[in-house]
Amino acid sequence: MRLRDLAREEMSEAQARVADEAAAGKRGRVPAPLRAWIYSPELGARAQRLGEFCRYETSLGPRLSELAILVVARSFTSHYEWFAHKREALKAGLDPEIVADIAARRTPHFTDDAARAVHDYVTVLLSTHRVPDAVHAAAVQVLGEQGVVELVGVLGYYILVALTLNAFEIGLPEGEVSDLAP
Repeated sequence: MRLRDLAREEMSEAQARVADEAAAGKRGRVPAPLRAWIYSPELGARAQRLGEFCRYETSLGPRLSELAILVVARSFTSHYEWFAHKREALKAGLDPEIVADIAARRTPHFTDDAARAVHDYVTVLLSTHRVPDAVHAAAVQVLGEQGVVELVGVLGYYILVALTLNAFEIGLPEGEVSDLAP
């Protein structure tokens, strides 16, 4: 890691408060990107609260959220993000073949419209930075307007996570190997 992990006794009062808030929340621990964000306690506090909402409280539900997160992780080849969310995606019921296809940069075969809409929306937005009307309309039809807004929020947050993990070289836990080829 490009930044030194701060021990609890090295943290300022503000840093310790942010770490405690994260550990006391729905995650039950300090998330990996907070290891960098803690150097800016206000950024860390705001980002981890947004992350808690994006991960646990949107109308998308875990399966669709985790699908979107995996597409972001693959797009940025964010090894830690992929490592953490592959397990969550499978636990949420995402088909292992879909996960393997995303890892291999293949277009998965979807049997439900919501997953297809999420994948298409995320993929086109990440690759072109725009969303064609037809893709947007298909997503609104199955996710609703709130769902599409929250999907874009999930993407933005997890792009921040991927960039943080990559920029500060926050690696996998010891003994773990990445599934992602460059």
